[in-house]
Amino acid sequence: MITENRMQAPNGIVVLLALIAVTGVLVYTIVADIRDNFQIGFLGLICILSLPVVGVLCAGFFTVNPNEGRVLQFFGRYIGTVQAPGLRWANPFYTKERVSLRVRNFETSKLKVNDKRGNPIEIAAVVVWKVIDTAEAVFEVDDYINYVHVQSEAAVRNLATNYPYDAFEENEVSMVGHQPEISEHLKQENQDRLAKAGIEVIESRISHLAYSPEIAQAMLRRQQAAAVIAARRKIVEGAVGMVEHALGELAAKEVLELDEERKASMVSNLLVVLCSETETQPVVNTGGLYS
Repeated sequence: MITENRMQAPNGIVVLLALIAVTGVLVYTIVADIRDNFQIGFLGLICILSLPVVGVLCAGFFTVNPNEGRVLQFFGRYIGTVQAPGLRWANPFYTKERVSLRVRNFETSKLKVNDKRGNPIEIAAVVVWKVIDTAEAVFEVDDYINYVHVQSEAAVRNLATNYPYDAFEENEVSMVGHQPEISEHLKQENQDRLAKAGIEVIESRISHLAYSPEIAQAMLRRQQAAAVIAARRKIVEGAVGMVEHALGELAAKEVLELDEERKASMVSNLLVVLCSETETQPVVNTGGLYS
């Protein structure tokens, strides 16, 4: 595996001034040789032949923007990466490929996959990433941007098959109810896939999540039923607690003594009142319990 080799390229301004000075000296020498000898002598010929060399050296200038790297190669051999911003100079025969180190993000397309229970869902994710190793990004994969997109979609598909859309069991991790855990899992899976390309995943989270249209209505009814059952369970738990408290208070303050049959009747009436969805109507009993 090829890893990044940071290198320092000479300051381009200094090299530019040096080349300007050398060009001036060569031109002055040529003019002086012609003026003194009325023809181009050996020294003037050397200076003339040196001017194209200066021109070739000028091809070595390149600029590095902030948060950018230039990958230098010499006839297919990796030389190093220059990240110091500004005007720089390197061997004119080096190829200098530009690689952005800025933070980038993209949203995957809406994928139709099956969740852990086999229910078809639509899912998409936002991935925030950046290049941290220019050599791996350029040489380990063919096109690192396309590689990020393809592998991110594969990670989203794999995530969807490992978790249910919604939790119908206690302590079950679902994509709807456990967003932080799901995002962390997706980020880690993305990072594992993209590490070989010199990519760091900064954030990865679900941006779209829904049941597929063909089962959306059925799953909505199921969610509503689950919500009703959960609400009923809470109501019953609260009602039982209130009945228990009422019986305890009556016994503690000795307001009246109830046998088991009267207690059962009282519990039944209280539960009906507390658990009923409609407002109950009081009935005045003028007789006894057994009359």
